[in-house]
Amino acid sequence: MKYYGGCDVGSTYTKAVILDENGKMVADTTIKSKINSEQSAKLAMKEVLDEVGLKDSKDLEYLIGTGYGRNKVPFADENISEISCHAMGVHITDPSVKAIIDIGGQDVKGIAVDTDGTVKNFAMNDKCAAGTGRFYEAMARSFEMSMSEFSKLSLNAKNVIPITAQCTVFAESEVITLVGEDKPMDEIAAGIQMAVAKRCFVMAKKAGATDSITLTGGCAKNDGLKDAIEHVLKLKVINLKTDPQLMGALGAAEFARQKGQAKN
Repeated sequence: MKYYGGCDVGSTYTKAVILDENGKMVADTTIKSKINSEQSAKLAMKEVLDEVGLKDSKDLEYLIGTGYGRNKVPFADENISEISCHAMGVHITDPSVKAIIDIGGQDVKGIAVDTDGTVKNFAMNDKCAAGTGRFYEAMARSFEMSMSEFSKLSLNAKNVIPITAQCTVFAESEVITLVGEDKPMDEIAAGIQMAVAKRCFVMAKKAGATDSITLTGGCAKNDGLKDAIEHVLKLKVINLKTDPQLMGALGAAEFARQKGQAKN
């Protein structure tokens, strides 16, 4: 059996996937990224290689690096942008999906997917951390909650307390003030989710979303955000069967499989 790998070195988490020659995912991992991107890539790849029983990345037929630190995957045969890899990962997971909002640690992207899994169009907000994974970490910290707890907090809110600040730093300060005033925490959380959903509106339109969209990245696991996006954007959020945080690594591995088999 021949194996193909994808390594997605993100600013917050590093993901790795190995596919067999038939395109079946046989190993995957998600680890917290280190300061050194190369070290992150090595640690993630060691985990998936051990899972398959391979000794070294050289035992893979082909390996592609992607993500924020894609140029720091020293054993990759080549690297491909995370935009292309997320599109391909989603395509092979659910070919019916044509629009993606990818919320990473430091940016938000809207991606339109063509019929073959390539990128049709995309837009990216990378000038401000508002609405990104870093933003949500700051918000959860303000509530003294885990990300998992915070993501569900807004689901039962009866009202929404608007968050007016667009900057992560100012938004965190605003939230701390509201919490200090004993405002209902679920309603504050609802305001946060609504603010992020509104920021996703432009990205969704750029991605060509008409009736449905899917989310990728770690924030795709945020139930409150999914609920807010459906409410604000009037779009159905499609839940992927495979972990949405793995889409970049999965797409990279699929590109590696295609390129490796073409080479032979």
